[in-house]
Amino acid sequence: MATEEELASVLDGVRAAVPVLRRNGEESEQRRWIVEENVQLLEKAGVFRSAVPRTYGGLDLDAAQQARVISEVARGCPSTGWLTMVWLTSAWAVSLYPDRAQEEVFASGSTRVSIVFAPSGTLKPVDGGYRLDGTWRYNSGVRGADWDLLAALVELPDGTHQELVALVPTADLAVEDDWHVSSGAGTGSCTVKAADLFVPAHRTVPLEEAMVSATGNRSNTGATGRNYGLLGYILSSVAATLVGIAEGAYGLFLERVPGRGITYTDWTDQREHPPTQQQLAVAANKIEAARALSERWLEVLQRAADAGEQPTDEEKAVIRGQTAYAGQLAKEAVETLYAASGGSVIRTDVDLQRFHRDIQGFSLHALVQLGANLEVQGRVLMGLEPGTYFL
Repeated sequence: MATEEELASVLDGVRAAVPVLRRNGEESEQRRWIVEENVQLLEKAGVFRSAVPRTYGGLDLDAAQQARVISEVARGCPSTGWLTMVWLTSAWAVSLYPDRAQEEVFASGSTRVSIVFAPSGTLKPVDGGYRLDGTWRYNSGVRGADWDLLAALVELPDGTHQELVALVPTADLAVEDDWHVSSGAGTGSCTVKAADLFVPAHRTVPLEEAMVSATGNRSNTGATGRNYGLLGYILSSVAATLVGIAEGAYGLFLERVPGRGITYTDWTDQREHPPTQQQLAVAANKIEAARALSERWLEVLQRAADAGEQPTDEEKAVIRGQTAYAGQLAKEAVETLYAASGGSVIRTDVDLQRFHRDIQGFSLHALVQLGANLEVQGRVLMGLEPGTYFL
């Protein structure tokens, strides 16, 4: 568990890096991958030690502390914030693997891990492990990760299938340069392929067990305060990314508006324009509301982890709805600020337009689709079953 001084050091390092992250935004988008300076600045700040267990030299930040770090990065650069979210949550997921695998991944105390949940690969049992084949799209962060978590199906003796998550070195994967997108371009979320790749048994865990932190052969089980419900933990970090993007857009708007006139009107300073004042207040309140909402689900996650328990299915369903709704509030805040910024905001050298496009794209991710998540929450509020096992 990190001390307040350690957390403050990481946050201070990230805040100092924010202007550079923002300055590098346009180049990262053009390259379709964040510039190396961004990675090095976050490494120096200790960001990539945040989710690593204390046993291996990490900072062992809790979910709420990680969310603060992720939001701060996203305030500087949306793509870098998204990658930070992926790398931290995936590194935490490695803590659900057997001790032997953890020792391999966390040897340096600082690591970057990416993940793809879609089981678009197959595992064939062989002596000592499995042979992995498959293709995984939208692999955010793989271009800068040391390890990759890839979901795949293995056929059981009775003919049924089980979903395992294989932990593999990224050096063993083929990465395709196919990330050509209008949002989140800097994330480099390329397709990866594995062909007849050997995966030792200790580098696989069943997804069903990982979802509730019930994996075995590891010493960090029980009431350690870090055995979170997998999906709720990840969704909380996704929401933190979107809120951080909104906070960044808010700051950019405030920098942009002083002394700016409104074309074809008598307004010479947009700050004096009442509709703009109202728009800014609405955006600020939506960001604040999203932050306040996050405190509730983070408290639920942490309370359960401290007790060595999992949130109830009803609590998990509510977390799905609340995190998606917080993301929606963040997206709406950015949309409001963008709409109030005038025609020149579409220039590629105006950072606010990239924040707007990126949050639009990230909000389309299957995990944060508003309708689907609100449906799950609404079902339990009606006293019905959640209607999905993905909680």
